[in-house]
Parts: sequence; C-alpha cells; structure tokens
Amino acid sequence: MNGVASHTILGRTQLSVALLAGTMLSAPLMAQDVAPPAVPAPTVPAPAPEAAPAATTIRSITVTGNQRLEAQTILSYLRLRVGQTYDRATLDQALKDLAATELFKDFQITDNEGALQIQVTENPVINRVILEGNKRLKEDKIRPEIKLAPRQIFTRSKVRADVARIIELYKRQGRFAATVEPKMVSLDQNRVDVVFEINEGPKSKVRQINIIGNEKFSDGDLKDEMATKETGLLTILSSNTSYDPDRLAYDQQKLRLFYLTNGYADFRVISAVAELTSNKQDFIITYVVEEGERYKFGDVDVKSELRDFQPEMLKKLLPMKTDDWYDAKLVEDTVESLSETAGLFGYAFADINPEFRRNPDDRTMDITFNVAESPRTYVERIDVNGNTLTHDKVVRREFRLNEGDAFNSFGVKRTENRINSLGYFQENLEIERKEGSAPDRIVLETNVEEKPTGELSLSAGFSSIENFLLQASIRQRNFRGLGQQLQASVNYSSYSKSVELGFTEPYLFDRNISVGGSVYRRDLNSFNFIDNDRRTTFEQVTTGFQLNAGVPLTEFLSFFGRYSLNFDDVTLDRNLYYFGNECDPFVAGRYLCDAIGKRTTSLIGYTLAYDDRDNRLRPTRGQSASLSQDFAGLGGSVKYVRTRIAASKHFNLGSRFILNVSAEGGYIYPFGSAPTPTSDRVRLIDRFQLGEPQMRGFDIRGIGPRVIRYAVDNTDPANPIVITETDGNRGQIDDALGGRAYYQGRIELDIPLGTGAKELGLRPSIFLDVGSVFNVRKPELTTLARFIDPADGLAKNLCRNGTTGAPPTFGSNVNPTTGAIETQYQYCPAGTTSNLPPFEERFFGDTWMPRVSIGAGVNWNSPFGPFRIDFAYALRKEEGDDTKRFSFNVGTQF
Repeated sequence: MNGVASHTILGRTQLSVALLAGTMLSAPLMAQDVAPPAVPAPTVPAPAPEAAPAATTIRSITVTGNQRLEAQTILSYLRLRVGQTYDRATLDQALKDLAATELFKDFQITDNEGALQIQVTENPVINRVILEGNKRLKEDKIRPEIKLAPRQIFTRSKVRADVARIIELYKRQGRFAATVEPKMVSLDQNRVDVVFEINEGPKSKVRQINIIGNEKFSDGDLKDEMATKETGLLTILSSNTSYDPDRLAYDQQKLRLFYLTNGYADFRVISAVAELTSNKQDFIITYVVEEGERYKFGDVDVKSELRDFQPEMLKKLLPMKTDDWYDAKLVEDTVESLSETAGLFGYAFADINPEFRRNPDDRTMDITFNVAESPRTYVERIDVNGNTLTHDKVVRREFRLNEGDAFNSFGVKRTENRINSLGYFQENLEIERKEGSAPDRIVLETNVEEKPTGELSLSAGFSSIENFLLQASIRQRNFRGLGQQLQASVNYSSYSKSVELGFTEPYLFDRNISVGGSVYRRDLNSFNFIDNDRRTTFEQVTTGFQLNAGVPLTEFLSFFGRYSLNFDDVTLDRNLYYFGNECDPFVAGRYLCDAIGKRTTSLIGYTLAYDDRDNRLRPTRGQSASLSQDFAGLGGSVKYVRTRIAASKHFNLGSRFILNVSAEGGYIYPFGSAPTPTSDRVRLIDRFQLGEPQMRGFDIRGIGPRVIRYAVDNTDPANPIVITETDGNRGQIDDALGGRAYYQGRIELDIPLGTGAKELGLRPSIFLDVGSVFNVRKPELTTLARFIDPADGLAKNLCRNGTTGAPPTFGSNVNPTTGAIETQYQYCPAGTTSNLPPFEERFFGDTWMPRVSIGAGVNWNSPFGPFRIDFAYALRKEEGDDTKRFSFNVGTQF
C-alpha cells in the first residue's frame, strides 16, 4: 500500500445499519428488511494493472468509538497484530471478522501507512422486550421461546429468529394468518426497547376434507374415524376443526388402523396434502388412498420356547379363527394378552413376536405368535419418586409385590389400581418396569404426581325462609401425608344446625387394620307451609358418636364393624301442636304425635364388602357388593334390625364409554310394641327415605308414603270443597313418612368428550334411576267428615273453648275403637271464634311400584372445586310424589 495514502474501507454492514441511523422512535423493523442488503465493492482505488500493491507492515492499531467493549476485546476478534505484514485481503478479512461478531451496527478501518484505526459503533443494549396484541397466546407461553432478553446485545439476526419462533407458536395453535412486526424504540445511553406487534388473526379452520381412492367405505365413514373435523354447525363447539400438522399425521394412522381392522392388509395412504386458502383462514385437506384387497385369517399358530407355555393350550385361547376377517387390532390385543399371561408366570420381559405370511392368491394372512425364551424375573427394587407430602410407606403398603418376590403382572396391575384408588396422585398412574442389574432382575419404578387431597365447601347466604345460613365442611383425605382422613363440618341456619368431627386411621400401627370415629350433634327441623308462612312441624336433636374398624379378609373381601350411641329428642311446638299437656292430633297429625319423645339408640353393626374395581374413585371396570346389618337394642330404648344390600358393576365399552349398573335395597324389622295401637313400630326418624340425591328427578324425601293435609273451601257449609293439588295448592302440610323397605337401581353411561373438554375436567353422563320406598302402617287420618255436624249436616269449624266464651277446658278422651287419645273438641256455633277450620288429610305413596326418572348430568373439576349439575325428568311417579328437575352441588379443593 502507498505509504502516505490513507484508505478507508467500509464494513459490510454499513449500508444495512443505516436504516437505524439517527434517533428515530418506533422505527419499524419489517421482517423482510432484517436481511442485510448487498454491499458494493469497497471504495479503494483499483491498483495499476502494471504492478500489484506491496505488502505493508502494521505499525500500530487503535480502536475508537467503543463504549462498553474494551479495545483489547475487539482486537481479540481480529487477526491483525503489530509488526505483521498486511495487504488488501487482510483488511477485508478483518472487516468480515467484525461483522461476524454481530456486536456493531457500523464499523470501518482506516489505514495511514501502517497505522490502522478501527472505528466502531456498537449495537445497542436491549432495555425491554415488549409483546403487544397477544390475547390468545399468553406471555408465559411466548417468552420461554424467544431469545431476546433485557441486557443482551441487540442484533437483527436474533430479531428475525424470534419473529419466526413466535409465528411458529401461532401455527401450532392453528393460527396461520398470524403476523409479527418487530419495532425498535431508541433510548438514551445506546439502549433500545424491542416491541413485537402481534396480529394473531383468526384460527385457521379445516373447511373441507377430500378423500380420493376409497371404494369400500364412504367419505363419511372415514371422516368419522379422523380426529380432524370439518367446520360446520355440528362441530361449532369442537376444538378439532383447526388445522394441526401433528393431527394430520395422526389421522393417517387412524385411517390405516381402520382399514387394517377391517381386513385390508395392503391399505396405504399415498399422499396427504393440506392447502391453505389465499386468505390464510381455511385449509383444504386431500387424502389419496389405495385400499387393496380384503384378507382373512389363514393358519394361526403359537410357538413357545417357555416351558410354562404350552402352545396347544394357548392356541385354543386365541380369539381369532381361520376364515375370520383379518383384524390387525385383534392381533395387537392378542400380543398384549399373551404378554400379560407370561407376566403371571414371572416372565416380565417376555418377547412375543407375531410372524405374518401374506398369501395374495387366496387373500389370507397366516400368523404365528413366537414366544421367545426369557428368564424368570424377580423384583430387585421398588422405587417411589415424586412424593413430596405423602410418605413412602403410604405408597409402598399398596404394593402387592415385595422386593425379592417373583414378578407377577397381576400383582403390578392390582398395585396400580390400589394406588389410583387412594386419590392422592394423578389419574391413570402406571408403574414402569425397568431392567435390573441382571437379566432376571426387574426394577418397579412408581413416578407419582401429587394432587390436592383436601376438600373445602363453604356457602353463606340469606333467604326470607332460612334468614342467615352458613354451611362449611372441610375434609383432608391425606392428613400429614400418612393417608389419614380428618373431616369437620358445620351447618347453621334458623331451621338447621349441626356440627361433626371425624378421624380415620387406615393402617393402625402400620398393620392393615383401619380404625376411626366421629362425634356429632344435629338439630334438624321438618317444616311445611301454611299459605306463605313456614311452620316447623317437628324438631329432632341428635347427639352421639360412632366407632368403626375394618380388616381385609382377602385381596377383594373386607369386613367392617361399628358401634354407635345416639340420644334423640323429638319435640313439637307446644304453642302450635299441644292442647294442655297432650299433643293435639287434629293439629299435628297422629303420626307426628307418635314420633315425639326422648329415646336412646345403642347400635352395633357390620358390613361385609367385596370390591375388585380398578379404581374406587372413578372406576372403569369391575364390580362391588356389600351386605350391611345394624342391630339396635344393645341397651337403649329402640330395638330393630336394619339390613341393606348393594351391588354395582362397571363396564368399559371402549372409546372411553363407561357403563355403570347398580342396585341396592334394605328392610327394617322392628322388635317390641308400637307407641300406640295405630302407629307404626318403626319410628319416623328411623325409616328409610328416598329422593334427591339418590333418585334424581325427585325432591328431597320426595318419594314414598306421605300425608298431605288439604284446606277446605267452606264458603258454602252445605257443600264444602277440598282444595287439592290439582287446584294449584300442594296442601297445608306435606310430610314424608318414609318406609320400612326400599329399593333403588341406576343405569348410568359416562360419555367421553374431546381433548379440550377432557382437559377442562368435564365428564358428562346420561342416566336412568328407578326405585321406591314403602311399607308403613297407615296412620289415622282426619277427613272432612269429622267437621260435618250431624245435627244439621253443615261443615263447621271445631272449637276448644265451648259456646259460652268461658276459659277453655282442657282434657282428652280415649277413642273406644282405636284406643287413640283425642283432644276434646266441639262444633263452633255461629259467631264464635274458630280454632280449627275444616281440612282433610290424605295418605299417598305406600306402594312398591317403581318410580322412574331419566336425565343427564355433568361433573366438572372446576378451578374452584368439583361441581355436579343434573337435569332429570320423572317418567313415572305416584300420586303425592314431589318432583324436581334441576339440582347441583359444588365444593373446592386444596
């Protein structure tokens, strides 16, 4: 280079960074502008053709313009050193090295006869990264994917990369029309804010699905098999109408499985193309398929190298037979079944390979299941991971296998079911099987994910009937992480008060014996309405405790025992229902007069229960049955035997449809005599009641024997009219009496929803309920005839105070026919004060004939807790039954 000449060589990025020159706020950085434009040849005069420039020695190197970076750091990126000779190519390479660092938005090298000056303008530092316009995709989903962050050096390549990542995130959400415009806001001290302005656009839907090449099955049949659905009125709520490349690949596998299941072994998908419409809002998907010929099963055989596996016996158990249509899913299930069978004999890693021989001439498929030799397996170690609150022993005690035992697949499956039934961990937990330190050793690894096991229900309100009301309950099913259960509840209102505290230890002294107990106080009122006024009929105060214990007899059979002691006090409002010191049957009803009094119930009982369901909380298969008996009379004043039986069975119908069929029934046999000759020997509060929630479609205690008291229109005393329910009046009094016997059955089908609804925790179902409660002695009723004065045949009110206006005389007499105590009444003459206007009592519902209801409901694991809502309609009811179409229940978890 010439000794006195000064050369300035501009960097390759000088023209591109010119877009950012100056102090321009919110200058747009278009995605297409991020790539640097082509740079013209360096502005160095061309050398004379007759001689090449001579190499020059670097005398000094200085760096100017740097603010954050040390000069020595910048020089470390270059290959220039003092004393080194250089030429034009050397300086050009130095510029490339500076550009590669992406630390500078402008740079140049000035040469003054070996004295090199490097002038740089550093890229700014990012102050903030701001996302704008993102509503469907929250920041916590975007920020982990982008690389730009505060205090990093701003570069255009990083901006381009982050724009591409954000757009890819929206494509995964089915929003292919999304655009991202990056902008930069310049700040002082060479700092910038980077703003990504996002236009999310509409979700790209699948407008149409075309299938070419299908002849054996219609387009509709094949579309039903796909997870992706076409946009339409019937799929307006579906989340599967958006385009998803992963779902497109999944649908190809679904098509292949469908054809293979129906015998088309040569089926293949030739192509699957998704075309985006010009507005980027819709996709048109086209499948080209080749169905091939349909095959049947040919020779089916089993070859086994395991001594415990006899091929002849196994062959008889195979589900497929020669000349049946070929079914690839059946073959897969058979391999799984043989693997499970091998696991029962201790072969955890049995190698079962189906060998296929296709016969195109007769279109048959020969299959041989080869069971390779493998060693028996023993449990080397059991690992429990992921439990932070729950103690290891709570999980380990549910294992049906111990370390050192021979492996057994049934024991592993049973262990999975027992751990799932605890309800402490994620649903559908599976125990992983891993190879141990030797070929005959296996490690069982249980990776659990704990979930809330506490349940809190709290409600408060005010009504014109109840005034202020408060209901609260708390239950912890995994208290202290030891599997213990602690529960407490409080209920308070003007007409109902109760408090209960209970505790259960499932493994006493780490032995498989459960013990528990509870103490309680319940103040319950029964009531009815007279006009719009609510009046309490009877009050029941129960104070008591219960102790219980249980022990397993076999893997599926358990025995539970219990003892409870209750002190009951049933009273009536003396101002309303008493005449003197006696309960007035004309006002209260004889059935209520028979119920009042103090009684002590000493009760001992047991339950024999069988349960082999795969999950006690949300079973999908299996059955349960129980027999319970309670004997009252071990002391106390109440004596009876109460027997209950119940059974249920769950069927997995496939495709996540679960059918539950259940039935139960009970009977109370009393000992001793009735309070009066006309009353039932089983007390009102001891009888069975039926209604919501056992029988949806009916109100609480809405089914069974009951007495309804109707008012009488006495405008014309010679022709009184009973105002019945058909006239729009349910009656002045509506008391459910219950019965000695009851039965109830239910058929319920759980309906699976799409992935989106499943993630929300929605589990809908349809159901049919049937049942009845019956068998109670008909009480003595007061009819309209009691108010007809035989002297003139007119309906009259009854008076207690006679006809003279003198103070009332209290007294009673005994009915010579029934032996019942009746209050002294007489017919009121005209002009006297009425004490008891005419009414009529009628008895309904004492029949075994079934009540039937149908309906639909949904369980929702909502953010604030479990929520259940039901809509039901009574298909069959008896006169007097009280129906109800809507009900719901809500709680929360912690």
